[in-house]
Amino acid sequence: MLTGISKGGFGGGAGGAATPLLAMVVPPAQGAAIMLPVLCVMDVFGIRAYLWRWDARLVRITVSAGLIGCAAGAAAFGHLDDDWIRILVGLTALGFLAYSLLPRKPLPAPSDRQGWFWCALSGFTSFITHSGGAPLMVYLLPQKLDKAVFVATSLVFFAAMNYVKILPYLWLGLLDARNLATSAALVPAGVAGIYLGLRLQRRISARWFYRLIYGLLFITGVKLLYDGLT
Repeated sequence: MLTGISKGGFGGGAGGAATPLLAMVVPPAQGAAIMLPVLCVMDVFGIRAYLWRWDARLVRITVSAGLIGCAAGAAAFGHLDDDWIRILVGLTALGFLAYSLLPRKPLPAPSDRQGWFWCALSGFTSFITHSGGAPLMVYLLPQKLDKAVFVATSLVFFAAMNYVKILPYLWLGLLDARNLATSAALVPAGVAGIYLGLRLQRRISARWFYRLIYGLLFITGVKLLYDGLT
């Protein structure tokens, strides 16, 4: 529901809280597997809203580099136990929080070569934790795109990453019948969250919404990092 509200009304930046929250109550790999089909369904609604409004050149760079990162994530995922995944999820949550909150000077637009690095890193973290937003923003934000073009380009990137993950997740045995049944039960909540986000956008301050999300990210990030290390 939080992910849907974020995608529907607040720019999608809070979606990275879902996997860390799930990892508090189920093994992190299972939490990521449960979220993947839900994200894929929500991506369809997002793409329909911004059809053909993305930057084609940036999509080619971001998606191509992201695929390399996803491949690296798939190769590494099978060699990580739950504690290492907890550490990675915790670090990703805290890293995203630091990137979102710490003041920083405006950056010059990265070169395409730098974009390949940041987008590959985004694909890697997206594969393991569904939290690839911060590295992608390092590349996209300085491009100074029109708001609709920026949102559409981001949506295409994450939709491509999510659908590419399906086969590796099947290969890793993560999309079993139990996880898929849980995903199916959660899809209505995610879709309802999108429409709720559209309504709440005009009624709730984005500042307070993100304060809630950032608080959850800090608590879950620290808890997962502590659990993984100990």
